[in-house]
Amino acid sequence: MEQTSNWLSLAIWVPIVAGFAVLATGGDQNARIARALALLGAVAGLLVTVPLYTRFDSATSAMQFVERTPWIERFNVFYHLGVDGISMLFVLLNSFITVLVVVAGWQVIRTRVSQYMAAFLIMSGLMNGVFAALDAMLFYVFFEATLIPMYLVIGVWGGPNRVYAALKFFLYTLLGSLLMLVAFLYLYNETGGSFALADWYRVPLSLEAQVWLFFALFAAFSVKVPMWPVHTWLPDAHVEAPTGGSAVLAAIMLKLGAYGFVRFSLPILPDAARDPYVSGFMITLSLVAVVYIGLVALVQADMKKLIAYSSVSHMGFVTLGFFIFNAYGVEGALVQMISHGFVSAAMFLCIGVMYDRMHSRLIADYGGLVNTMPKFAALMMLFAMANSGLPATSGFVGEFMVIMGAMQVSFWIALCAATTLIWGAAYTLWMYKRVIFGAVANERVAALTDLDARELVVLGSLAVAVLGMGIYPLPLTEVMHASVNDLLKHMAAGKL
Repeated sequence: MEQTSNWLSLAIWVPIVAGFAVLATGGDQNARIARALALLGAVAGLLVTVPLYTRFDSATSAMQFVERTPWIERFNVFYHLGVDGISMLFVLLNSFITVLVVVAGWQVIRTRVSQYMAAFLIMSGLMNGVFAALDAMLFYVFFEATLIPMYLVIGVWGGPNRVYAALKFFLYTLLGSLLMLVAFLYLYNETGGSFALADWYRVPLSLEAQVWLFFALFAAFSVKVPMWPVHTWLPDAHVEAPTGGSAVLAAIMLKLGAYGFVRFSLPILPDAARDPYVSGFMITLSLVAVVYIGLVALVQADMKKLIAYSSVSHMGFVTLGFFIFNAYGVEGALVQMISHGFVSAAMFLCIGVMYDRMHSRLIADYGGLVNTMPKFAALMMLFAMANSGLPATSGFVGEFMVIMGAMQVSFWIALCAATTLIWGAAYTLWMYKRVIFGAVANERVAALTDLDARELVVLGSLAVAVLGMGIYPLPLTEVMHASVNDLLKHMAAGKL
């Protein structure tokens, strides 16, 4: 048994145990207790992740905070955890967003309060498990288990078509994962009975085997990102999900697919990933997402659907960065994932603030909000600018790095990628203009009240994160350098 710390286990199990404790509070007669316990559990879950950053050694690419305990010994499956510069930041991001989602749902959720709060806490622990797992079977269990609480969140607290949206989300993501399981079992046999990722990184594989395995993993990860054309479940899920569900889905759950590419596909199958046809295929799909889905977002009448398509477009930047195989591209993609976590959560929470007051997500029902909600208008302006990629916001940093990396590969790839700065500004600022500016559109808008203290805390925290990362991204990027450089060296060496 190898164990150097318990911080990762705490990051996983503190929110899960807190979630079951919240669930045990019972019905809505104990809603106040459920809310307080959920907040306590979410804050505790965030606090136990802080040492992962403060004690992290950014000079090494080795896995840190490693825990390794036998789990299913007959099949050589271990409870094996660890993080490096690629995965550690996502554990922090997930735990931070969970606190905000609990606070955001404080007054909005009136029915089945304990179940709602518990679902998010349990989901937070499971997603931390995905980012920390160093055993493929453990990764698979956590990866699949995250579907259950999100399915319930959409299906129970969602909109009128919530059952359809929840089933579509569940089936799309589950079917893709079955091929991933087949790939895992093949690699298990090839390594003589090991699920350890470190063994899989070293196992020799022919190019043909690598290509088949790449597309088996692609089936799972591309749906989760989601990449074009398997993105169609996302707008439905976002539109029907409650505000907290949309925030977590965009900020964290989409990152599980992108993380799968960088943790599994690239290091285990380097020759397949670098094959000109495979990498060209991935770059093409990424650019279609960036350009075409950006145009699709431009014509949306529903604000949630617009930001959902915006997420697909921005995540296209992430997969593009991974498959141009240079440090700017990979680090830019990772930074974009963190930034998108902040910005997309903020945009969905802003729409939630409006929906709670007006019970409409349609752009046409709004207009002139700046006259009645000036604090909200100022904060939403910041998030809209970040979504457009304005310099000095977090949205600019990752996109700029990916465009720089793409320029080293091809001017035309960089040019296509850079169009996101135009489309992003077009759909985000046009939506903002119609909703916020102008004369007060109707009596319902005239009667609106500005942000209360709880909403100010949630959106203000995200504003600090967006500005802080945009102005001074070094504390985030410096922890990635060693791990990204090690990944690129491993890929350059290949297995053939």
